[in-house]
Amino acid sequence: MQGVGFRPYVYNLARRHGLGGFVLNSPRGVFIEIEGDADTVEAFVAALPAEAPPLVRIDGIARTEVPTQGEPAFSIHESEGGGSAFALVPPDICVCEACLSETCEPGNRRFEYPFTNCTNCGPRYSIILDVPYDRPMTTMAEFAMCEACEREYRDPGNRRFHAQPNACPVCGPRLLLAGGEAADLSEQTSRRILERVADILRRGGIVAWKGLGGYQLACDARLPTAVEELRRRKRRSEKPFAIMVGNAETAVSLCFVSDQERQLLESRERPIVLLRRRPEAGLAEAVSPGNPATGVMLPCTPMHDLLFRILRERWSAEPALIMTSGNISEEPIVIENAEAEEQLADIADVFAHHNRRIHTRVDDSVVRIVAGETMLLRRARGYSPQPVWLGRGDAEVLACGAQQKNTLCLTRAGFALPSQHLGDLENFETLRFFEETLERMSRLFHVRPTAVAYDLHRGYLSTQFALKIKGLRQIGVQHHHAHVASCMAEHGLDGRVIGVAWDGTGFGTDGTIWGGEFLAADYLGFERLARLRPVLLAGGDAAVREPWRVARSYLLDAFDGAVPDGARWAAAASPQHMRVVDTMLRRRVHTIPTSSAGRLFDAVASLIGLRHTVSFEGQAAMMLEAAAAEEWSGSDEVDNFALAGVGPVEVDLRPMVRQIVAAVECGEPPGRIAARFHRTLAAVIAAVCLRVRAGLQLNQVCLSGGCFQNALLLEGCVRRLREEGFEVFFQRAVPPNDGGISLGQAAIACERVRRSQE
Repeated sequence: MQGVGFRPYVYNLARRHGLGGFVLNSPRGVFIEIEGDADTVEAFVAALPAEAPPLVRIDGIARTEVPTQGEPAFSIHESEGGGSAFALVPPDICVCEACLSETCEPGNRRFEYPFTNCTNCGPRYSIILDVPYDRPMTTMAEFAMCEACEREYRDPGNRRFHAQPNACPVCGPRLLLAGGEAADLSEQTSRRILERVADILRRGGIVAWKGLGGYQLACDARLPTAVEELRRRKRRSEKPFAIMVGNAETAVSLCFVSDQERQLLESRERPIVLLRRRPEAGLAEAVSPGNPATGVMLPCTPMHDLLFRILRERWSAEPALIMTSGNISEEPIVIENAEAEEQLADIADVFAHHNRRIHTRVDDSVVRIVAGETMLLRRARGYSPQPVWLGRGDAEVLACGAQQKNTLCLTRAGFALPSQHLGDLENFETLRFFEETLERMSRLFHVRPTAVAYDLHRGYLSTQFALKIKGLRQIGVQHHHAHVASCMAEHGLDGRVIGVAWDGTGFGTDGTIWGGEFLAADYLGFERLARLRPVLLAGGDAAVREPWRVARSYLLDAFDGAVPDGARWAAAASPQHMRVVDTMLRRRVHTIPTSSAGRLFDAVASLIGLRHTVSFEGQAAMMLEAAAAEEWSGSDEVDNFALAGVGPVEVDLRPMVRQIVAAVECGEPPGRIAARFHRTLAAVIAAVCLRVRAGLQLNQVCLSGGCFQNALLLEGCVRRLREEGFEVFFQRAVPPNDGGISLGQAAIACERVRRSQE
């Protein structure tokens, strides 16, 4: 891994042991040659991993004996280039405490400097152009170091020794305020700019703010009018906004924060952490309407921290800011100053630019604690492009991912290299971002793919892109097989496993929409062992936007074509729409069968009156989980279900639907019904896995797919399965949703290429 201060560390360690030799960045990574007496060399090797800097991770040390050269001292050699160079690149890391303290010291030359960093922190992935990681290979090449910074850079005893983004107010990047009230700002210093930004935010204004990996849009999270105006301008009706607060104590005052969640908030990755909001938080309702959870993050750069210091001074209060992606909804995050002023002109009142160029756009990561573990929901800043070790041969493969929450993945030298979150491939801008990321990652990691993996759904833009590439072996991968393989790859599993892949939509090998699947899978193939009983989707994508349509389908199926009487079932839509949809379902016109677990969640949310239409993916399921959490402390009572047939077994949930209807008619609280529904699904998964184990003697279970972002479902499944003696695996290094699909595709493709070469 380059860019983590490893060479300076090796230099000082070797000098301390009195060893000769050198260290350099080579096309193969970091190379160390040391010479000295045998005991001292062994002491050096033992200390190398034990005393490494905080960003360094050593998985193994390869040693080769070479003839001594008689070198009297140890040095850092200039990096070697090479057209086939391959080295792992670190993600962007939040500002460290040492750097932050310097920005708070009035006498320090970096006092209130927004771009302070050292070898232990700061930008990495977003500024690297190529390896080896040296300043000329970054966007910092545009800033010549002053004498003071140069001395730090050359001083082995300084923590900025070979810190490539090293800079100060004399020679480094600077802030610039543009648009709106910028014209009358007499002095464009960092403090003056941030004071003006603070005043604009206090008055309810909206600021476009250039962060580490792209622009963010900020406003006061406690001002309802400001948050509602941001929603209107950004065209984001209900999807939750993330907030940024100055420290963990403020987060605790707004949300319930466990020790694990606090560690995540304060971690060097600085992700958005999903937390349960306190009733007395005082945030605007429009921050996360109808949702008891709020995404919270802490400042990740000196620039963010300085803004919060100034806000406290001028507001005499602990601020909480909306800090959301700087883009028009569903488009990539903006990274260039001129691009921001053009694309965000109708959103932002003022622009806080800086002149350090962002080479690779990287959005904020989103995580939550589930079943006692950190789960990535969106893998980006702080985590990308960390590799996953596959060890399935040296094939160089491109995996193009899915349509929603797209990522791509490249492989090289046994590693999988998943990209940062790219977004939903539904427009030209996001497809262009996909192509841009592919070009830059291919160049950075020097990958020349010989095979391309893709989803079987021909309507996906990622699939269409893959099929247009000439000269590569084409490997189609079924969506849910990729989900299971992604989980297997992360945990280094071999052989067959029971894969439970539950999500909203995945194209099946029979031409229908899958989504509630039980597979016996390895990297070469899978067998569909069981599925949820299919129902019909009326109107295709319209059923995704309008869960009441799916609810009608479940009602007709559960009650043999007759929807129960009652005003509750008629309140979801107009009588005319109801009649049209019922006719479509009965006559099977403009319908498609699906076994989707995601659509089941939508249907139940509508049946119990929580949500009949949605404005973003997963909204109804999120509300269902939130309602269930309110009643979760009750009994382990479950509804009825049945397992029928073979090849595949069909999970019949019609008895459960009938019990839900009866509970609603009796006036049972929605939260209690929702809690019992979640417990029923966990019982279903345990029952099917027990049946599979009895027949195939498989004991490892991989849980993957977007439904397992649901903490109640996942925790219920893990508990039941472990009580039955299963080994249970779920995803943490990549998301369980479609953001992890590309890793699974890559693992499957590498294995197929490897087997074909044997």
